[in-house]
Amino acid sequence: MSYCVNCGVELESSLTACPLCHTPVINPNELQKLTAQSPFPTEKGKVDVVKRKDLGILVSIVLIATSLSCLLLNLFVFSGSPWSLFIIGACLVLFVLVFPAVIYTKLPIYISLLFDGVSIGVYLFLITFNTSNVEWFWKLALPILVLATILVEIFTLLLRSFSVSFLATSLYVFAESALLCVGIELLIRHYSNAPLHLTWSAIVLTVCGVIVVLLITLLSIRRLRDAVRRRLHF
Repeated sequence: MSYCVNCGVELESSLTACPLCHTPVINPNELQKLTAQSPFPTEKGKVDVVKRKDLGILVSIVLIATSLSCLLLNLFVFSGSPWSLFIIGACLVLFVLVFPAVIYTKLPIYISLLFDGVSIGVYLFLITFNTSNVEWFWKLALPILVLATILVEIFTLLLRSFSVSFLATSLYVFAESALLCVGIELLIRHYSNAPLHLTWSAIVLTVCGVIVVLLITLLSIRRLRDAVRRRLHF
């Protein structure tokens, strides 16, 4: 049997407040649980979102510090060969890739892709300082890089100019893959002073050509296109 701590009236066990003075009825065991403090915070805190500008500054400092450290080590410690150019070129490529995504997001995608190609070209040129000659760069690496950059620019232009769908994107990918393989083989043969004819790229061209014709047929006939989309769920 319990009594009200304020007026002393007898209370039933089911009451939560005194019927006379309306004083809350609290079990001492429950009061101990309420007053006990948890060692962990009860409210979840929120972490401030990192700003793009701050992230860009952090990435830039890391890349610049890495490049300078490797350069100093190359000049004063391990000076046998200009190995630091590999690291400096890689940092340059990473900076160019991160720049439009973190630092300046309003950069047009065509210019961004062009800068990517230029940075890779600079990286390949830095590699020439560790090789016996630079002929491979001017006659092979640079033409392949220019071809790949042009094809990527065209692919981006097609995606932004026409309706984007799985079938259309696949058509662009297979068509440009065939052109890239043909261009690479012809450039390699030209660099090697070999006859300009197709061998392995002819197989890629044939396979991609069949797929391209199939995709063009599906895209031009609406009934077939809709049937393929329903069956493949895209």
